[in-house]
Amino acid sequence: MRVAVAKYPIGMPTSFDEFAQRQTACLRQARELGARIAVLPEYLSLELAASFSADVRGDLKASLAELQPWRHAWCELYGRLARELDMYLAPGTFLIDIGGGRYRNRADWFAPDGVHGWQDKLQLTGYEKQSGVIEPGDLLHGFDCDGHRVGIAVCYDVEFPLPVRAQYEAGVRLLLVPSCTDTAAGATRVRVGCLARALENRFFVAQAVTAGEAQWSPALDVNTGEATLYAPMDHGFPADGILATTLGDALWACHDVDVDALELNRANAQVDNDRDWPHQLVATLQPWPDGSDAKPTQFETAPA
Repeated sequence: MRVAVAKYPIGMPTSFDEFAQRQTACLRQARELGARIAVLPEYLSLELAASFSADVRGDLKASLAELQPWRHAWCELYGRLARELDMYLAPGTFLIDIGGGRYRNRADWFAPDGVHGWQDKLQLTGYEKQSGVIEPGDLLHGFDCDGHRVGIAVCYDVEFPLPVRAQYEAGVRLLLVPSCTDTAAGATRVRVGCLARALENRFFVAQAVTAGEAQWSPALDVNTGEATLYAPMDHGFPADGILATTLGDALWACHDVDVDALELNRANAQVDNDRDWPHQLVATLQPWPDGSDAKPTQFETAPA
């Protein structure tokens, strides 16, 4: 099963039709590369705000309100492309109105058989909190893909191990991470999160990113990072955990993902992070008997 992740240069479409034409061309390119799954980045829908007047596109709240009438066309576009290209599509995120002037950062999932699912972003960044209009999701979802289970962690969500662990325990073996970061530090945090989740859970992680500059947008102003496919750092996989990554102006990084190889790897593993996960819950901090707040110097293991 070949997975393609995009390093997507933010453009300035003048209409939804122009946006749709570009999406079609990009995803056809992924299909020509043999991809069965294609992942686009977080906040992709905000590229559509380029077609709004300067005062609207420069204001996040106004942009989100103006974006809502295109929700149906967005779903229709990617649903059709999933069927026509016979692909599973994760087209980044659409900030969807949930009422009361509040929005959720929603990552959609479109299957070639017409199934449409989604995963809302659970953890908000400082920027999203400060916006005053974006709120977190509260549910985890999983998706079927050719007999395997796929999950989504939207950007910052991949930096939190417990929700991702819940997805792993529900059968997820490929985690999709649509992301958007505007600093080198942010890009590093998401990359490290992806590597850590691949290590902990012995599964694959596929990260898409935004690229270039869009100074007209308060959310898409500057973009950093490389689209990358990650694997556990163990027998049969790259020592650095990198299966493929974009270089230069490449739009897609592609690689075959073999879920069955994870089981083969587990049988001959150097380390067992995924199976040893419960053991970390055994250690407890021994309190100081005198009640002082001095820094502890050792940990003790609680009796079984």
